[in-house]
Amino acid sequence: MFGNYLIGLREGLEASLVVCILIAYLVKTGRKDALKPIWMGIGVAIALALGFGCALEFGSQELTFEAQEALGGSLSIVAVGLVTWMVFWMRRTARHLKSELHGRLDAALAMGTGALVATAFLAVGREGLETALFVWASVHAASDGTPRPLIGVALGLATAVFLGWLFYRGALKINLARFFTWTGGMLVVVAAGVLAYGVHDLQEADWIPGLRNLAFDISGTIPPDSWYGTLLKGVLNFQPDPTVLQVTVWALYLIPTLAIFLAPVGFASGKGKVKVPDEQGSRGSQPTKAS
Repeated sequence: MFGNYLIGLREGLEASLVVCILIAYLVKTGRKDALKPIWMGIGVAIALALGFGCALEFGSQELTFEAQEALGGSLSIVAVGLVTWMVFWMRRTARHLKSELHGRLDAALAMGTGALVATAFLAVGREGLETALFVWASVHAASDGTPRPLIGVALGLATAVFLGWLFYRGALKINLARFFTWTGGMLVVVAAGVLAYGVHDLQEADWIPGLRNLAFDISGTIPPDSWYGTLLKGVLNFQPDPTVLQVTVWALYLIPTLAIFLAPVGFASGKGKVKVPDEQGSRGSQPTKAS
């Protein structure tokens, strides 16, 4: 459940920050008339992400077992690729996100309503589609027959929306560089588990050999239905009887990816705080600065 909460929090907070920056900029510059198109674009992006998630969930139920496993495994690998790109991209560009969005918004304001809707849709839609795919893959991997994975995601998203509101009101400051570095590192660990589970799905679909070639089997020590087995599965997508290929792929992804991601580069050690202005613009906003 914690792993899914982390996904909802991390992905949701990125989208919330984008929305906060767009709305705060329009309010501060006296362009409240442009808020409606922005909210329209955000609404369409959210609807698209929800529709995409529903299509993945309900569409896969009509498939045979082998086809379901093949689809789940393939999309899990795609989701891991996307989330890996996303955490590295955010780590590299977070301090420039505000100025980049302001530039796009200025251009959209000059072009009219349709451009505003498109700007908001594109800014939030990419995050929404990535979130829907990775959440689906993670919930699929961690599913234990209970609604806990979905509850974890929902709580994470709710927390992200609340934090976004606090940002907007100027009531909360946070070291974004540090936040995105540590949550990104934890998300890489979750992604490693999703990747291993995706490989297992492809093995069950008979796309990849080695399903019976187990690396170890500690089901007797850590029963999958025990509270600690459930906890490990929910947080790390842990499997007590993985195949040799699963363990190999997990290690080959996690170790170098985490080492590169946590390497001290750029603004990863930045000490700046970010505060989003309120409606009156009385409390300014400044970008995160590298130390």
